Amino acid sequence: MSDALRHVEHVMGTVFSFDVRTPPTPRIRAALTNAVAWLHHVDAVFSPYRPDSQISHLRDRTLTLDKCDPDVQDILKFCAELSAETGGRFTASPGGRLDPSGAVKGWAIERASDLLFAAGAVDHCVNGGGDVQTRGEPEPGEPWRIGVADPRDRTRIAAVIEGRDIAVATSGTAERGPHILDPATGRPATALLSLTLAGRRLTRTDALATAAFAMGDEARTWLAARPDLHAYTVTAAGDVHATPAFTTHNGVPWLHL
Repeated sequence: MSDALRHVEHVMGTVFSFDVRTPPTPRIRAALTNAVAWLHHVDAVFSPYRPDSQISHLRDRTLTLDKCDPDVQDILKFCAELSAETGGRFTASPGGRLDPSGAVKGWAIERASDLLFAAGAVDHCVNGGGDVQTRGEPEPGEPWRIGVADPRDRTRIAAVIEGRDIAVATSGTAERGPHILDPATGRPATALLSLTLAGRRLTRTDALATAAFAMGDEARTWLAARPDLHAYTVTAAGDVHATPAFTTHNGVPWLHL
């Protein structure tokens, strides 16, 4: 689309891309600027790698929670709720070190999407390191289509998720190696190569993808009891599992939401 508004930003240790298909107006352009600034603000507040972030100060006990940005309190409360929901497989302190990153990126992307939508950009996609929030449609009458990379061959699309107003999040080892800790063991989760979760809102979808990945083989049973969650999983042994809403289109697992 010739009048699409696109932007790429390096922040939070990854690449964020904005693809706005609503014809740009001054208000939409300003919202995109604000959305980018928002991501940098989130990094400054929440990064566990920046010594000047509030999370680092909170971890080092040089700052108290009541002195933090209200968003910090909200995220830590959300993390506690997720921990209860997932039987402790989601935690804001992996390895005993305060780091709510598993809940932050999806939340930051969803909030950036909300800023665009509120400004009139009803058709857009925000992608942060492969975690995606879409609104509306890319072309009239066409859904957004999100390809799921095969963790065994990143050049291959293993599955497709399509729809309007969808959120897609993937947790895995393909890019960063075994980096997601299983709180039950304190060791990296290695039973799965990747787990992609699809839903409507990325804050929850992304965090639950992290928790389900940490569950390993237990994730299939946990997901089976939650029909509102749709997952495509590749195990370390190379076995592929998809929840029932996936169908097959031209030999490719396909989910329409």
